[in-house]
Amino acid sequence: MDPMEMVTDRCIRRGLGLAGLAIAMVMVGLSFDLALALRSGGELIGLTAVVLLMAAWAAPRRDLRSGPAWSALNYLVPEVVRGRPRREIQRRLQEVLRQRLLWHAKRVGLLALGVWTLGLLALTVRAFRAAS
Repeated sequence: MDPMEMVTDRCIRRGLGLAGLAIAMVMVGLSFDLALALRSGGELIGLTAVVLLMAAWAAPRRDLRSGPAWSALNYLVPEVVRGRPRREIQRRLQEVLRQRLLWHAKRVGLLALGVWTLGLLALTVRAFRAAS
């Protein structure tokens, strides 16, 4: 794996881990109603996918030289940064960040669809139990 991909993946996954923890806490808080917890989790995960898509859209226009990916790149693999023009590194980092954000958004969107489908299934099972 390219060092820039490794660094951007680490930064993205750190943010996704915190978002996942927050969503899990909401779902645990709503665990008295399984259908509600799953539907809410699916919607929040879907919102996370939309935020990732918006970040991917904005990535080519952002100055990343003061962001966490640039700092991590300087700290973890300084040989990639040394001797290369900053504009070239900035452009390459923007490109890699956009690609990796889109990759993660696709996976998070599929997860949202799966969790929301489970919520719909739980709601259907509850409706059938109430009807019989």
